[in-house]
Amino acid sequence: MTRSYKIPVSVLVVIYSDDGQVLLLERADAADFWQSVTGSQDPGETLTDTAIREVREETGLEAAQFELSAWQIETRYEIYARWRHRYAPGTTHNTEHVFGLRLPAPQPVTLAPREHVRYQWLPWADAAERCFSPSNAAAIRLLGTRL
Repeated sequence: MTRSYKIPVSVLVVIYSDDGQVLLLERADAADFWQSVTGSQDPGETLTDTAIREVREETGLEAAQFELSAWQIETRYEIYARWRHRYAPGTTHNTEHVFGLRLPAPQPVTLAPREHVRYQWLPWADAAERCFSPSNAAAIRLLGTRL
Protein backbone atom coordinates (compact mmCIF):
# COMPACT_ATOMS: atom_id res chain seq x y z
CA MET A 1 0.00 0.00 0.00
CA THR A 2 1.39 3.39 -1.02
CA ARG A 3 1.05 6.16 1.51
CA SER A 4 -0.34 9.44 0.25
CA TYR A 5 1.37 12.49 1.69
CA LYS A 6 0.20 16.08 1.83
CA ILE A 7 1.65 18.47 -0.72
CA PRO A 8 3.66 21.19 1.11
CA VAL A 9 1.62 23.94 -0.55
CA SER A 10 -1.43 25.29 1.25
CA VAL A 11 -4.01 28.05 1.36
CA LEU A 12 -5.06 30.27 4.25
CA VAL A 13 -8.51 31.77 3.74
CA VAL A 14 -9.40 34.70 5.98
CA ILE A 15 -13.21 34.78 6.06
CA TYR A 16 -14.48 38.20 7.08
CA SER A 17 -17.60 40.34 7.06
CA ASP A 18 -18.17 43.86 5.76
CA ASP A 19 -18.13 45.14 9.36
CA GLY A 20 -14.64 43.72 10.01
CA GLN A 21 -15.44 40.54 11.89
CA VAL A 22 -13.32 37.47 11.20
CA LEU A 23 -14.28 33.80 11.45
CA LEU A 24 -11.96 31.68 13.58
CA LEU A 25 -12.09 27.89 14.00
CA GLU A 26 -10.71 25.90 16.94
CA ARG A 27 -8.73 22.84 15.87
CA ALA A 28 -10.05 19.45 16.98
CA ASP A 29 -6.51 18.07 17.39
CA ALA A 30 -5.14 20.99 19.41
CA ALA A 31 -7.26 22.62 22.11
CA ASP A 32 -7.32 26.42 22.03
CA PHE A 33 -5.50 26.56 18.66
CA TRP A 34 -7.65 29.04 16.74
CA GLN A 35 -7.19 29.69 13.05
CA SER A 36 -8.74 30.70 9.76
CA VAL A 37 -9.64 28.10 7.13
CA THR A 38 -6.46 26.39 5.96
CA GLY A 39 -5.55 23.33 3.99
CA SER A 40 -3.16 21.66 1.60
CA GLN A 41 -3.45 21.67 -2.15
CA ASP A 42 -4.56 18.39 -3.75
CA PRO A 43 -2.88 17.11 -6.92
CA GLY A 44 -4.22 18.90 -10.01
CA GLU A 45 -5.90 21.73 -8.11
CA THR A 46 -5.26 25.41 -8.65
CA LEU A 47 -4.80 27.45 -5.49
CA THR A 48 -8.27 28.94 -6.03
CA ASP A 49 -9.74 25.42 -6.30
CA THR A 50 -8.03 24.54 -3.02
CA ALA A 51 -9.42 27.64 -1.30
CA ILE A 52 -12.97 26.90 -2.51
CA ARG A 53 -12.75 23.23 -1.44
CA GLU A 54 -11.29 23.99 1.98
CA VAL A 55 -13.92 26.66 2.72
CA ARG A 56 -16.68 24.18 1.79
CA GLU A 57 -15.15 21.30 3.80
CA GLU A 58 -14.39 23.32 6.93
CA THR A 59 -17.39 25.70 7.08
CA GLY A 60 -20.08 24.50 4.67
CA LEU A 61 -19.95 27.92 2.94
CA GLU A 62 -19.88 28.12 -0.85
CA ALA A 63 -17.08 30.57 -1.66
CA ALA A 64 -18.51 31.23 -5.14
CA GLN A 65 -21.51 32.94 -3.52
CA PHE A 66 -19.22 35.58 -2.02
CA GLU A 67 -16.14 37.61 -2.95
CA LEU A 68 -13.05 35.37 -2.95
CA SER A 69 -9.74 37.09 -3.71
CA ALA A 70 -6.10 36.05 -3.78
CA TRP A 71 -4.14 38.52 -1.66
CA GLN A 72 -0.84 37.79 -3.47
CA ILE A 73 0.84 36.91 -0.16
CA GLU A 74 2.93 33.80 0.18
CA THR A 75 4.66 32.64 3.37
CA ARG A 76 7.16 29.82 3.64
CA TYR A 77 7.31 28.41 7.14
CA GLU A 78 8.61 25.41 9.03
CA ILE A 79 5.94 22.76 9.52
CA TYR A 80 5.23 22.14 13.21
CA ALA A 81 6.92 18.89 14.27
CA ARG A 82 3.62 17.48 15.53
CA TRP A 83 2.20 17.56 11.96
CA ARG A 84 5.27 16.61 9.88
CA HIS A 85 4.26 12.94 9.66
CA ARG A 86 1.56 14.02 7.19
CA TYR A 87 4.23 15.00 4.64
CA ALA A 88 6.80 12.97 2.72
CA PRO A 89 9.91 12.11 4.75
CA GLY A 90 12.36 15.00 4.80
CA THR A 91 9.70 17.66 4.14
CA THR A 92 10.14 20.40 6.72
CA HIS A 93 8.63 23.53 5.11
CA ASN A 94 5.32 24.54 3.57
CA THR A 95 4.38 27.47 1.34
CA GLU A 96 1.08 29.10 2.30
CA HIS A 97 -0.95 31.32 -0.06
CA VAL A 98 -3.39 33.82 1.47
CA PHE A 99 -6.94 34.42 0.23
CA GLY A 100 -9.74 36.55 1.61
CA LEU A 101 -13.43 35.65 1.50
CA ARG A 102 -15.69 38.64 2.07
CA LEU A 103 -19.24 38.08 3.34
CA PRO A 104 -21.87 40.78 3.84
CA ALA A 105 -22.32 39.75 7.49
CA PRO A 106 -21.22 36.99 9.89
CA GLN A 107 -23.03 33.72 9.20
CA PRO A 108 -23.42 30.45 11.03
CA VAL A 109 -21.16 27.71 9.67
CA THR A 110 -21.16 23.93 9.66
CA LEU A 111 -17.89 22.59 11.04
CA ALA A 112 -16.10 19.43 9.92
CA PRO A 113 -16.04 17.69 13.35
CA ARG A 114 -12.78 15.83 12.68
CA GLU A 115 -11.06 19.17 12.00
CA HIS A 116 -12.70 21.78 14.23
CA VAL A 117 -14.79 21.81 17.39
CA ARG A 118 -15.93 25.43 17.73
CA TYR A 119 -16.09 28.65 15.79
CA GLN A 120 -16.45 32.31 16.62
CA TRP A 121 -16.72 35.64 14.84
CA LEU A 122 -14.48 38.30 16.35
CA PRO A 123 -13.51 41.88 15.44
CA TRP A 124 -10.40 41.58 13.23
CA ALA A 125 -7.92 42.92 15.82
CA ASP A 126 -9.19 40.45 18.46
CA ALA A 127 -9.12 37.60 15.93
CA ALA A 128 -5.48 38.37 15.08
CA GLU A 129 -4.56 38.17 18.77
CA ARG A 130 -6.38 34.83 19.15
CA CYS A 131 -4.58 33.01 16.29
CA PHE A 132 -1.82 30.57 17.20
CA SER A 133 -0.15 30.95 13.79
CA PRO A 134 1.97 34.06 13.25
CA SER A 135 1.27 34.08 9.50
CA ASN A 136 -2.48 33.80 10.13
CA ALA A 137 -2.36 36.67 12.63
CA ALA A 138 -0.36 38.80 10.16
CA ALA A 139 -2.89 38.15 7.38
CA ILE A 140 -5.78 39.16 9.64
CA ARG A 141 -3.95 42.35 10.66
CA LEU A 142 -3.69 43.26 6.96
CA LEU A 143 -7.47 43.11 6.82
CA GLY A 144 -7.52 46.38 8.76
CA THR A 145 -6.02 48.09 5.69
CA ARG A 146 -8.45 46.39 3.29
CA LEU A 147 -11.77 47.30 4.92
